[in-house]
Amino acid sequence: MHPLINPIVSLIAGIVILMFPSILNYVVAFYLIIIGILGLLGK
Repeated sequence: MHPLINPIVSLIAGIVILMFPSILNYVVAFYLIIIGILGLLGK
């Protein structure tokens, strides 16, 4: 995958958390799932 995906996803997640703090758990869960899938597919 492109090396800019992680920083872009992190930036978007940070902005969403600032705007909607109540969905922090969902944002973190989806981020971890996506990073895990990308890590498995990259190897």
